Amino acid sequence: MASQSFSLLDEQKFKGFHWLALFTTGMGVFTDGYDLASIGVVLPLVLASFGIDHLTGFETSALAGSALVGAAVGALIFGALAQKGRKRYYGLDVMLMAVAALAQIFAPNLWSLIAIRFILGIGIGADYVLSPTIMAEHANRRDRGKKIGIGFGVMWSLGAVFAALLNVVLSAAGVSHDLQWRIVLAFGAVPALSVLYLRRKMPETARYLGRVAGDATGARAVVARITGDASPVAPMLDRRQWRAVFALHAPAIFSAALLWMLFDIVVYSGILFGPSLIAQGLGLAPTTFALLTSFVFTLPGCLIGVALIDRIGRKQLQAAGFALAALMLALFAYFQKDVAGTPLLGLFLFGLYSLTITAGPNTVAGTGILGVELSPTRVRTIGQSITVVGGRIGASISAFLFPLLFGTIGETGVIYLLACISVIGAICTLLLIPETASRSLEEINSDGDADLARVVVTK
Repeated sequence: MASQSFSLLDEQKFKGFHWLALFTTGMGVFTDGYDLASIGVVLPLVLASFGIDHLTGFETSALAGSALVGAAVGALIFGALAQKGRKRYYGLDVMLMAVAALAQIFAPNLWSLIAIRFILGIGIGADYVLSPTIMAEHANRRDRGKKIGIGFGVMWSLGAVFAALLNVVLSAAGVSHDLQWRIVLAFGAVPALSVLYLRRKMPETARYLGRVAGDATGARAVVARITGDASPVAPMLDRRQWRAVFALHAPAIFSAALLWMLFDIVVYSGILFGPSLIAQGLGLAPTTFALLTSFVFTLPGCLIGVALIDRIGRKQLQAAGFALAALMLALFAYFQKDVAGTPLLGLFLFGLYSLTITAGPNTVAGTGILGVELSPTRVRTIGQSITVVGGRIGASISAFLFPLLFGTIGETGVIYLLACISVIGAICTLLLIPETASRSLEEINSDGDADLARVVVTK
């Protein structure tokens, strides 16, 4: 049953508070996308600056994976900490990202840069837990998918695009290569610091105050502030042991983690093989290719996903996106020999893959919405941290394993494998998770006031 105490939040129209919260959370996610994408944009300049002709396999894995491993660590740490309050640690995540971004300016060698990016990753992982959780707990039920889709999916992509644009601008301005990569990496501090004050001023979520902290007065005050209703119903404290609550919802939480892992395996591998297969055939630089595909396919895919996520639901959108991405990858592999002669064919097929994987799985699994929706308030940040780790495992598999697979089964074999993984993602989406669109968080997880009252009575 839905919770009467939070029904005022659920039935609110999207208003000024929601827009401010969207900007406050979304700029942190913009920073996440910027920081994770920027290293790939300037990597050749970094190597030249350090006098490195080529990286060993271990160095490549360490540089690509340091922020990913840091993100997994940060998600686990802050997932546990945020059980003591969402707002208490909100702002520390962007502060970590800002300090680490600035520290990259002074990196004297490759291994110091790898260490700095590990710390950067901790801040990113923290934000992957805190931002979607806070977005969801403040959101109304009808626009929750849209809000997280914009705040996480669209803003992440915009951050990645901005990193490439800044690199192009600095290159055109004739900035030295050594200074260029340092400016690009350090600029990640700017969007992070831009919302530090707003994050510290954002109110604690009413759901945390009522369900976990037992502060009914504080919860009612937050509901009143957001809705303008001076007499909201006081929420009931969830007195259940968190281990028991987690055990009850663990199948759904780990299913969400699996789906994020499958998505990240596919999308990060696409990032690896895309420029190498198509950009050279078109005579485009990797940065130019990335910008072209982003503006023509990826960003429109984000907007399509945002428009559909609350209309057709999470399951259908993600399953269709996985299935269409599988089709585009299979066609790309089948026509691979023709791509060299007709490069626009390769660009078109890869672009449609980018659009469909972005509109579907990126808008759902990739935004972290499943973790926050399928975890009750009592264990929400723990559940979200597990789904984030699932995604980081998938990204690490792509960064560490797929370069080796290119050497064994070849590019065509890898692309067919990714198509198969996408099919698995579509099937798992249909079988493993419930539909959550337009439902209150309490209804999804059976932890409304009436549900909790029955638990207390039957104890």
